[in-house]
Amino acid sequence: MMQEILRAYEERPRHTVRNIIVVSVILFLTIWSTDVINYPGLFENGLDIAKNIFKALFNPSWNLLFSLQVDGIPLLMFQTLGIAFLGTLLGAVLSFPFAFLTARNIVGKFNIIGSTIISIIRSFPFFLIALMFVRVSGPGPMTGVLTIGVLSIGMISKMYIEVIEDIDPSILQSLDALGATRYQKIRYGIMPQLTASIISVIIYRFEINVKNATVLGIVGAGGIGVTLLTAMNAGRWRDTAAALWGIIVVVLIVDYFSTKIRRRLVGGRQ
Repeated sequence: MMQEILRAYEERPRHTVRNIIVVSVILFLTIWSTDVINYPGLFENGLDIAKNIFKALFNPSWNLLFSLQVDGIPLLMFQTLGIAFLGTLLGAVLSFPFAFLTARNIVGKFNIIGSTIISIIRSFPFFLIALMFVRVSGPGPMTGVLTIGVLSIGMISKMYIEVIEDIDPSILQSLDALGATRYQKIRYGIMPQLTASIISVIIYRFEINVKNATVLGIVGAGGIGVTLLTAMNAGRWRDTAAALWGIIVVVLIVDYFSTKIRRRLVGGRQ
């Protein structure tokens, strides 16, 4: 079931013309309705800031963009990727017990307990979790890792559950008939059915977490977000543009390779 869902998503029709029309209509209505906005500061300051950032995108701080110093964009993006990777790994590991305690074919009607815990975790806003961990572990990359890890549990657990509930029971029944031990049933009956889908889920969540990790610096959780926020507050628009270009390039690269890998894992187009 999980593989069919992911394959259907990858092969979904691309309604390009329709999407362009919808976006154009929304943009037109947005512009048309601006005359009812009664907030002078938006046009006095906001538009000037947007204009400065847009101009700086064509002439970013090249020294900062390619600097290999600790405060350079490459190393900050590497730190951001590290936060996303370790946080995703933490969330993937912590999600296993929640998933097995919630899958109906494992615990039956008692799955309500695990389902309730997962729903509670999913209900916490992103920045609230980050602020809580800033108080617990202090500002820094570790806070980002913990935030990403906890934030990932809800989604990864849900997708794990779909995979576990889609296990072919006939394989386990055959292993039972052969007298297989519990370990052998897990090793040869369950894991071969789960591995590809679980890896695909983890990669997909990593793709999302890279984007989340870029803004964690706003609350002091490390990564490129610290430089981005500092540069914007100081009005250093070229530094702001350099940070934005670093984020754009890394996100595009991660999106490209994660899509390629997931397509191979689910047997889609290569």
